[in-house]
Amino acid sequence: MCLLLHTMSGFRFSKFVKNNSQEPFDRLFDLLRELLNYTAGDLAEAMDWMNQLDREHKITDNNYGMGDFIKDLKEKGFIKENPENGEINITSKTEQSIRQKALEEIFGKLKKSQNGNHRTVYTGKGDESTGEIRPFQFGDSISQIAITETMKNAYTQIMGGNDHITEDDFMVVEREHTSQTSTVLMIDISHSMILYGEDRITPAKKVAMALAELIKTKYPKDTLDIIVFGNDAWQIEIKDLPYLKVGPYHTNTVAGLKLAQDLLRRRKNQNKQIFMITDGKPSCLKEPGGYYMNSFGLDRKIVNKCLNEAAICRRLKIPITTFMIARDPYLQSFVDEFTQTNNGRAFYTGLKGLGDIIFKDFEMNRSKKI
Repeated sequence: MCLLLHTMSGFRFSKFVKNNSQEPFDRLFDLLRELLNYTAGDLAEAMDWMNQLDREHKITDNNYGMGDFIKDLKEKGFIKENPENGEINITSKTEQSIRQKALEEIFGKLKKSQNGNHRTVYTGKGDESTGEIRPFQFGDSISQIAITETMKNAYTQIMGGNDHITEDDFMVVEREHTSQTSTVLMIDISHSMILYGEDRITPAKKVAMALAELIKTKYPKDTLDIIVFGNDAWQIEIKDLPYLKVGPYHTNTVAGLKLAQDLLRRRKNQNKQIFMITDGKPSCLKEPGGYYMNSFGLDRKIVNKCLNEAAICRRLKIPITTFMIARDPYLQSFVDEFTQTNNGRAFYTGLKGLGDIIFKDFEMNRSKKI
């Protein structure tokens, strides 16, 4: 089933197409996870929509009803009842399942790797074999010695009448250095993320969930911190992502960048970066006397503060990649100036393909030393 949900205009659904290749539970669970993204993790609301869909499109039958589905959810540990008030909520198992689904949906089915690190352009005494053989050099580890090739050289020496081998006969397996990367993902949760009948927050948090699951499974030595920013900025946990929603906020980009810098200063990795997903202009600052706000055009006072933070990040060697979900020329002009100040990167994109763009950029940055 294709879901077209717009926060300002309500839910709209296209025709339901039943996938008979799936078991009834799996089919319904896929739908539930999708709805939970749009209801910010509200299980009761998601189940209400499932019941409505069932009435309209007959997604259950006489052999497997909604009651069977709820029973299976409980038995499989996807939902639990609060003994104090009787409320039924999703569990951490469901939260992880939602992240996994986002990863599959946005990035495709990725192979998990035990050595999930990121290649750099540097070779030598590293961590991961490249499969290439070269002569031994001073400083190479004994563990790098290519036994077969070294024995061949030794045999050649013996057949040539020499009763010993030299350092020149040793061959080693080339290894790549691998890098650890610390990433901060900033997500705009200002009110503009649901304006004009377009839900922008759901794709943004799907990307965050997929990126989090990618790092946890493929690059476990990396770190990912997630920040949301509206009037203020604060850090959230990965487990909080399904419940994320916008508020009646302006956009305090400066607060988000300051917090991102603070988080990255604590990380010991040499490679650090910031990803920022936003659809609006910076329109808010926090000052000693309160908030300074201006949503009419680009306020030079706010813009200058943003550029100052971009310059600080550049000095700290923290590149910022901005994913701008807006097409307004004057906003693109601001992002261009911001990106040039930081020496970072910017993508002007719609919601479609946002995850794919972020994934490609993430992997590209991992293949070089930032």
